[in-house]
Amino acid sequence: MYEKKQGKDSFWYPYIKELDRQRGRGQLAVESPLLWSESELNYLKGSPIRDQVVARNEGIRREYNELDTLWFMAGSLFQQYPFDIPTEAFPFEIFKQAFVAVQSCVVHLQSNCKAMLTAVGDSVRLVVDRPYKAEEPIIVWCGPQPNSRLLLNYGFIDEDNPFDRIVIEASLNTEDPQFQEKRMVAQRNGKLAIQNFHVCVGKEKETIAEILPYLRLGYISDPDEIQAILSSEGDTCPVSLLALP
Repeated sequence: MYEKKQGKDSFWYPYIKELDRQRGRGQLAVESPLLWSESELNYLKGSPIRDQVVARNEGIRREYNELDTLWFMAGSLFQQYPFDIPTEAFPFEIFKQAFVAVQSCVVHLQSNCKAMLTAVGDSVRLVVDRPYKAEEPIIVWCGPQPNSRLLLNYGFIDEDNPFDRIVIEASLNTEDPQFQEKRMVAQRNGKLAIQNFHVCVGKEKETIAEILPYLRLGYISDPDEIQAILSSEGDTCPVSLLALP
């Protein structure tokens, strides 16, 4: 932000100008949802990503509110910038734009990454993991992230993303007279009293087969049936394959 305030006098002016033009857009040219208006966010109504966007924006706001403390405690970091303290020099919206611009360009190299980023002179080069033919696309992978995180961080989604998933939270009723017995059954089957189920692309049927026994356990009201399950082995409440879509 300080470099941006220097305008064309900044060494980084061309790069900052490009970041501003991109506005956190990913490869599909979609502006980061962190910069959407309230009315635009309503398009995400019903999707968990909307709450994630709100939470991320709240986190950015907290970062902004802590800038002045950083400025006072680590003043040596800002000696080259003869400007006022951050929150007086820059409004929150400018800070958020800068945050999103940087976030959308961050590269996370996994520990087993075969490609490398190297600095050569005044340029940065991506050294790829194998020989490529002319006009063959080079794909820079963002790691095993669901589409919600790709959209939030980079402004794009992958329609064939094998790591995309929907998280469904289910729980046993703590006011159920048989809660303790049901929790024991759940634990015996590797589940918790509050359990998250991940529905992944192409594996919907398998996840449903895992969820249904847990839900049926929660709805059992006959104490004898619970005792029968506790004394048995195997699945909590076997599900007929005919019941699955």
